[in-house]
Amino acid sequence: MSGGTDSSVAALLLQDAGYEVVGVTFRFYEKDENTEYLDDARELCNRLGIEHIISDQREYFKTTIIDYFIAEYMAGHTPVPCTLCNNYLKWPLLLQIADQMGIYYIATGHYVQKQKIGNFWHIINGADEDKNQSFFLWGLKQDILERMLLPMGSLTKQRVREIAEERGFLKAAKKKDSLGVCFCPMDYRTFLRENVPADAIQRGEFVDEKGNFIAIHEGYPFYTIGQRRGLGIDLNQAVFVKEIIPAENRVVLGNLTSLERTEMRLKNYNIVNPELLLGRDDVIVKIRYRKQENRCRVTLLPDNTLHILLHEPLTAIAAGQAAAFYRDDVVLGGGIIMEE
Repeated sequence: MSGGTDSSVAALLLQDAGYEVVGVTFRFYEKDENTEYLDDARELCNRLGIEHIISDQREYFKTTIIDYFIAEYMAGHTPVPCTLCNNYLKWPLLLQIADQMGIYYIATGHYVQKQKIGNFWHIINGADEDKNQSFFLWGLKQDILERMLLPMGSLTKQRVREIAEERGFLKAAKKKDSLGVCFCPMDYRTFLRENVPADAIQRGEFVDEKGNFIAIHEGYPFYTIGQRRGLGIDLNQAVFVKEIIPAENRVVLGNLTSLERTEMRLKNYNIVNPELLLGRDDVIVKIRYRKQENRCRVTLLPDNTLHILLHEPLTAIAAGQAAAFYRDDVVLGGGIIMEE
């Protein structure tokens, strides 16, 4: 329970359904030591008459998510902190607390649903297309999936706000949605400068695909594969970041066609049911949270990585990003994109 709209209404709905609810608030990161969210969650639990637990995981969050986030950008990659947080911190920690308390079910305010297909539980898309969060949950294992309750999956965000208001939880009803990465929601570049040594990020060279100098950039960690805007140069033609070379502090620029790829490999993957994914031609892969999908064929390689053969070229495939597999609304698994 973050003190926000979604987790607050999730607790309300679970209690309405007859469950004995215990609220858990994780302390992951607190910007400017702001703990108002703890007070909001505590107040809601008091109004519902349920137990409230605060779990301080700030150090674990720092070493697992923040340090990883910084290291990935410094390696020239594009990190996916929200995906890792959900799959490796939030849900596993919730399961751990539930086990300690002898509680079977665990629940959050995620806008997703679940479905059992054969012997396997799968995440499926939520009813609200604009809020669907299935892309971030491809790494959850069966021990978590089978115990999940997802009260928001069949609702829209508008309806959730209405429920909060109808029940008199006006502050929760009007809370703004959190956007971006929780510890640097607007500008990751400022965050990097504040959290790496002063000389770690230096100006370097933009070059073309042949290595010819184009202009000066502000430091390679400030750019991502496929980026077009914010380069600070005007060449009278559209150019995109094609490659980042940390060892040389160089950023290679090219036209959009030069970024097209038909293959990629994944590490740290999770496959829900191999029979529904491997060797099939009707699989959809997404490397973006919203409205981007491509048909592909997935193969397990001898080195225990996944090979993805795209049926049509895809641009802006960046090492470090997540890729999630779907068939229709069903999540089949996913993984982390490797360097070429």
